[in-house]
Amino acid sequence: MRKSEFDREMNSRAKRKSGVIFLALILLILVGVAVGLALSLRTDPLSENLKSDRVVKTLFVMEDKGEVLFTDVFIYYPPTKRGALINILGNTGAIYRSLDRVDRIDAIYAEKGIDVYKSEIENLIGQTIPFYVVFKLEDFGELTDMLGGMKVFIPDSVDAKSDDGEHWLLPSGVVSLDGDKIHTYLTFSKADDSEDDVIERRQNVMLSIFNAFGKNQRILGDRVTFDSVSKKFSANLAPDDLFRLFSELIQVDSERLIPQAITGTRRVVDGKVLLFPFYDGDLIKDVVKQASNALVNSDDENVNRVYVLEIQNGTTKTGFARNTSVLLQSAGYDVLSTTNAATQDYEKTVIINHIGNSEAVKQLGDFIHCTNIIDEEIDYETDANVDFTLILGNDFDGRYVR
Repeated sequence: MRKSEFDREMNSRAKRKSGVIFLALILLILVGVAVGLALSLRTDPLSENLKSDRVVKTLFVMEDKGEVLFTDVFIYYPPTKRGALINILGNTGAIYRSLDRVDRIDAIYAEKGIDVYKSEIENLIGQTIPFYVVFKLEDFGELTDMLGGMKVFIPDSVDAKSDDGEHWLLPSGVVSLDGDKIHTYLTFSKADDSEDDVIERRQNVMLSIFNAFGKNQRILGDRVTFDSVSKKFSANLAPDDLFRLFSELIQVDSERLIPQAITGTRRVVDGKVLLFPFYDGDLIKDVVKQASNALVNSDDENVNRVYVLEIQNGTTKTGFARNTSVLLQSAGYDVLSTTNAATQDYEKTVIINHIGNSEAVKQLGDFIHCTNIIDEEIDYETDANVDFTLILGNDFDGRYVR
């Protein structure tokens, strides 16, 4: 080959090589732009949740060897750092589609797992729960030690043995329990324990968890140390998104958290004592809705305040005020007294607002569909220290004003 032809061939190859490199660079740039655009458009699940719902709902489950110890729906409102806890009792009964039978709700977790369990709880409360966090008792002791202990109140010291010889030993008073002791606190039972005693202890632990979160914001708010702590529980979020969620939740005012529980009627089904929520489950839906609305609509001073009621029966229906007190206590109100009204010929139900709080009395009115509200302050030195007086009329059917 002549030198001129050789030079032309080499130049041609060089141009082709340069063209390939140029195209490769363009392709890399395009890929980089696409990836960057995708990342810039991606929003984390928490932000997506807050676009459609002003509160953040998270399901917290404590399990021991596949069995549920307690379950809570935590509702959190970021602007005020306030939250509410709804305790889902394990023996809550219904016909569950996932099981195709009547049973306890916690049987769903044992048989179907957390995702189906969360779905059935969403059906129960009538709202979507985007996130869940599952603690396993076998790891919870280590988590407790990482967070410096769990503070609980134990009214009476415990010194007893289980049937298999395990020694239960707990001090009385307000104490900080380490990992071993918190395991004992969650699992021990005495002969004179009622079901309510066990539920109360486990709810104390749920409150203690949030208290420990708040006291360890430095640890949980740091990505490196959070990654170590988060290995002790599971969630339905990627690590970055879980850190983002906890960065919010650890700021909750845990001192003002007041757990609310499902109320209902106990019935024995197939040898199991099941709790069937009042009003075919509509009550628990209303309670959760009211808790969410209270967090969003109340000012900072009154969020999570427990309002005190007196209920008067203005009809001839026997036990009307007492039965209504159960309804309102399930919604988080404190009923100071139930009495008969001065007369029993009230046709319309009335709420008397003694404290001038228009938002709070409207929430009460919305809960029972009562719009007949009167503002009337009382002299707290001579009268009962109540926030609202509810006088039941013939238009109240036990759940709503019709």
